[in-house]
Amino acid sequence: MISTKGRYAIRVMIDLAENDTGNYIPLKDIAARQEISKKYLEIIVRDMVAGGLLIGASGKGGGYKLCRKPEDYTIGEIIELMEGPLTPVACLATDAAPCPRASVCETLPLWMEYDQMTHDFFYGKHLNDFIK
Repeated sequence: MISTKGRYAIRVMIDLAENDTGNYIPLKDIAARQEISKKYLEIIVRDMVAGGLLIGASGKGGGYKLCRKPEDYTIGEIIELMEGPLTPVACLATDAAPCPRASVCETLPLWMEYDQMTHDFFYGKHLNDFIK
């Protein structure tokens, strides 16, 4: 399940893309437009800046803006930054140890197909696909 943190992060990114003037956009403006608590958004954007999705500036004229063009962001990268890997089972995680049952696991093909579908879906959608 995608949490509110992941869903709100996508909304913030869309808002920044739709309202891009080249200047930093104050978080209070984003919070008002998106009807999300500014305090909760502070936590979300902090993670997004640390993860390299946004640039932040404090003080007068400060706020947030995208680091790249909207078409260069995938929804998958936003979700994975906020939620962690989308991998449905531990044995398919990038850092997982080899599973001793992989050669006889009847369900492994199911999880592999689901993992690929999820990845292709979210990484096939770009931020600019959602801009009005």
